[in-house]
Amino acid sequence: MVLEGNPEVGSPRTSDLHHPGNQSSCVLSCPGEDAQPGEEPIKYGELIVLGYNGCLASGDKGRRRSRLALSRRPHANGVKPDVMHHISTPLVSKALSNRGQHSISYTLSRSHSVIVEYTHDSDTDMFQIGRSTENMIDFVVTDTSPGGAATEGPSAQSTISRYACRILCDRRPPYTARIYAAGFDASSNIFLGERAAKWRTPDGLMDGLTTNGVLVMHPAGGFAEDSAPGVWREISVCGNVYTLRDSRSAQQRGKLVESESNVLQDGSLIDLCGATLLWRTPAGLQRAPTLKQLEAQRQEANAARPQCPVGLSTLAFPSPARGRTAPDKQQPWVYVRCGHVHGYHGWGCRRERGPQERECPLCRLVGPYVPLWLGQEAGLCLDPGPPSHAFAPCGHVCSEKTARYWAQTPLPHGTHAFHAACPFCGAWLTGEHGCVRLIFQGPLD
Repeated sequence: MVLEGNPEVGSPRTSDLHHPGNQSSCVLSCPGEDAQPGEEPIKYGELIVLGYNGCLASGDKGRRRSRLALSRRPHANGVKPDVMHHISTPLVSKALSNRGQHSISYTLSRSHSVIVEYTHDSDTDMFQIGRSTENMIDFVVTDTSPGGAATEGPSAQSTISRYACRILCDRRPPYTARIYAAGFDASSNIFLGERAAKWRTPDGLMDGLTTNGVLVMHPAGGFAEDSAPGVWREISVCGNVYTLRDSRSAQQRGKLVESESNVLQDGSLIDLCGATLLWRTPAGLQRAPTLKQLEAQRQEANAARPQCPVGLSTLAFPSPARGRTAPDKQQPWVYVRCGHVHGYHGWGCRRERGPQERECPLCRLVGPYVPLWLGQEAGLCLDPGPPSHAFAPCGHVCSEKTARYWAQTPLPHGTHAFHAACPFCGAWLTGEHGCVRLIFQGPLD
């Protein structure tokens, strides 16, 4: 079968086909250069899915997990743009549907398509993320509902694409990681159908967006104690940055933001319309608390022997090994409006306000009364500060700076809404501040 039209010959560099500094990449089957013998494994970074507090409800298994480290591969598997073809019928795209030829197909009409062929790139590693469990997907991500429950099963309706996005990492220092919308399928292709948002760029090339889009937010000032949320943007198939569409799946794209790039930073958030991922760099993770430090903080809090100010019983945070099931007898509970910590008691209900509304016996404020749980996903923490604050209304406990950062970070919800949520369980935050300072009473003796 012969490609009709006017193929553009030659092998242009990535920078010739895309936004300056961007590069595209591929699936896992491409051969490439070997890693040096005896070389220490290089970690590019880690992806953490918000809402699971360290582990999926059904357990982390294989490529379906709450956290994934991206490390340098033994063989490079990247690809880069090579040749662009104009063809007269989309059926001709079948000629390119083989595992040995990566391509992106832009269907402009029933009689006109543009196909960009890709060639192997020995300088990059590619990692693909999506809902599909096929082998070319490195990180299988399913929809997350508030409370950290994954939506699984064949009958579950998902808004996450089977081939949602791809991350390309440079194999040489500084190991820059870049994100692109859409991933290559089992036939090594990306197809943008007639209804997908797509357009010609000013230099005559092609770009487009996926149905529900891939949104990215880079924090202002990095992901550290003085961080502030950035602005949500949309990433295109070619890695360019655009302002958000009017709604998630609108066909009209936003405006090109030339001053920003698709390079992932420590603390960058990636939203796949159903799940949100946090990118942490190796340097950023060195500043985060370790699980050993979190356990030491738990033991230190329990060693202070906090007491219920009414029942005078000693309170204690349960061990993470016990898992989050029903609260035990020593579990601390909090009135999330005021922050007063108690042991569990059955009085003070205000049923006219709802089954979980209680009146604090110390200050008389009425609000949710929930058990406290320590945040166990260390990568979500901005600093190793003491567990002094709790999110409202879920009761997950972390440092003050971590709580205040996530409480002011709007996460995408639905087609055009944004709402702050607890990073540990995904529950929408409520109240004026979204979190509360915990007020413990020490032992009376």
